[in-house]
Amino acid sequence: MPKLWCFLSTVTLFQLCTFTFSRLELVPTPPLPILPLPSYAQLKWQQRELIMFLHFGVNTFTDSEWGTGHENPAIFNPVGLNANQWLSTAADAGISLVILTAKHHDGFCLWPSKYTDHSVEKSPWKNGHGDVVQELVNAAKPLGVDVGLYLSPWDRHDQRYGHEIAYNQYYLAQLQELLNRYGSVREIWFDGSKGKNAPNMSYYFTDWFSMVKELQSSINIFSDAGPDVRWVGNEKGFAGSTCWSTINRTSLSIGNASIEDYLNNGDPKGTDWLPAECDVSIRQGWFWHKSQTPKSLSRLLEIYYNSVGRNCVLLLNVPPNSTGLISEVDVQRLREFRRAIDTIFSTNLAEKCSVKVSSQRGGKGGGFGPENVLDSDHLWTYWAPRDDDKEGHWIEIRGTGTDGGLRFNVIRIQEAIGLGQRIKRHDIYVDGKRVANGTTVGYKRLHRLEEGVIHGKIVKIRIEESKGLPLISSIGLHFDPFWHPNPNGERPQEKGMK
Repeated sequence: MPKLWCFLSTVTLFQLCTFTFSRLELVPTPPLPILPLPSYAQLKWQQRELIMFLHFGVNTFTDSEWGTGHENPAIFNPVGLNANQWLSTAADAGISLVILTAKHHDGFCLWPSKYTDHSVEKSPWKNGHGDVVQELVNAAKPLGVDVGLYLSPWDRHDQRYGHEIAYNQYYLAQLQELLNRYGSVREIWFDGSKGKNAPNMSYYFTDWFSMVKELQSSINIFSDAGPDVRWVGNEKGFAGSTCWSTINRTSLSIGNASIEDYLNNGDPKGTDWLPAECDVSIRQGWFWHKSQTPKSLSRLLEIYYNSVGRNCVLLLNVPPNSTGLISEVDVQRLREFRRAIDTIFSTNLAEKCSVKVSSQRGGKGGGFGPENVLDSDHLWTYWAPRDDDKEGHWIEIRGTGTDGGLRFNVIRIQEAIGLGQRIKRHDIYVDGKRVANGTTVGYKRLHRLEEGVIHGKIVKIRIEESKGLPLISSIGLHFDPFWHPNPNGERPQEKGMK
C-alpha cells in the first residue's frame, strides 16, 4: 500500500508540474532587444523632450558672443539678478532641466573658483560675494527642476591655456569643484568650439569624462562624441529627417566639422547608443543683446517638429539680460510656446478609435496588443507583431464616430526604445491614400501633414522596413491650429480623403 501511495503521489506531482510549465509557456515573453540599448539616465533625458540653456556672463554686458578673455570683472554687475525668475520661467514652460554656462570661452567663472581670480569674486555684484551657480541650484530645488552645467574647454583668459598638462589639471580641478560643491548635476556640457587662432593643445577628454562619472555616476555627458548625448551637428535646432540614436563613437571626434552630417543622421549600424541634442537660441544670438527679439511662435514650433519630432531633445537657449532677468518678451514667447504644444498634443483623437494590427505577439490577451499604443506609457507597453510575421507589419486606426471621420493634421508615432531603435522606413495612409512617409521613428516622430487638415476614417501606418520586429509604444492623431502650410499663409482647405 505505501508503494501505491508513493506511485500515485509521484504521478500527481508530475501532472501538476506539467500543467504549471504548460501554463508558463502560454504567457508570451517580450521580444529580444536590438542592441545597443539606452541607459536609464539616457531614457530619463529623452523623456524631458524640451530643456533650457542659460547663456550668461561678461558677454551679456559687452554686447558680444565670444569674449576676448581680457574683460574686466568689474563689468559684471547684474543688480537685479533673480534665479527664481529664471527657474519659474522654465517650470511654467514645462522644462525640467536648466543648463547654465558656468564658464564660457572668455574664462570668466560664475562661481567663486579657488583656482582663478577671474570670477564673480572680483566683480562688484554682491560686493564680490555672489555665486550664480549656487543661486541657480537654490532656485531649482523647490521647483523640482534639475540643473546642468556648461564648462568651456577653450579658455581665452587663463595663462595656462596652451600648456597641455597645466591647463588640463586646471580644467579637471574646476570640474571637481563644480561637481563636488553644487549637488546633483544631471548634464555636463563640453563644447568643442574654439577660434581658428587659438593655441594648439590637446584636451584630456578621456580623463575628464572618467572624473565626471566618478563624481556623479548618473550624469549625462554631452559633447560632439558623447559619451551619453551627442551634438546634432548644427545650431539651427534641426535633426536630420533620418535620425538614429545609434552611432559609432570610434568615428567621432570633438570639434571635427567634417562629421556634422554623420552627427545629424546617426548610424543604423552604430554600436553605441548616443542620442542627439538640438541646441538653438530663442533669439539670434546665444547671449542677450538689447537689439534682438525672440523668434516667432511659428518658428519655434517648426524647430520643435524638427527636433523633438525627429527623435531628439530640444535644448532651447533663453539668455538672461544685463539686469539679471529673463526679458519679459522672452518669458511671454515661452509661455505661448508651451500653450501651443499643450493645445496641439493634449488631445489624441486616436483614443476614441478602434485599432487593428497585422498580427499580435502571443495572440489576444498576450500583453502586446494594439491597445498598448493608446495608453499613457510610451516606453514599456507596446504593440509587437508575431515572431513569424516577417513582413507586412501594419497598424490601423479606424474612427468609430458617425460625424464623417477624423479631423487632424499631425500624426505621432513612438517606438519602445527601451528595447532598441528599429524602424527604418514607414508609410502612412488615410483612406487608402498615402499622406506621409518617413524613415526613422525612435522615441518620437511627428508628421505635420503638408496637405494641411485632413478628414478621414481609416489611418494605416505601414512599417516597410525595420531591424527585427517593430515595437510601437504610442500613436497619436492631433490637430495643430497653428499650422498653415499654404504659401500665402492662409488656412488650407480641409481635404476629404476618398
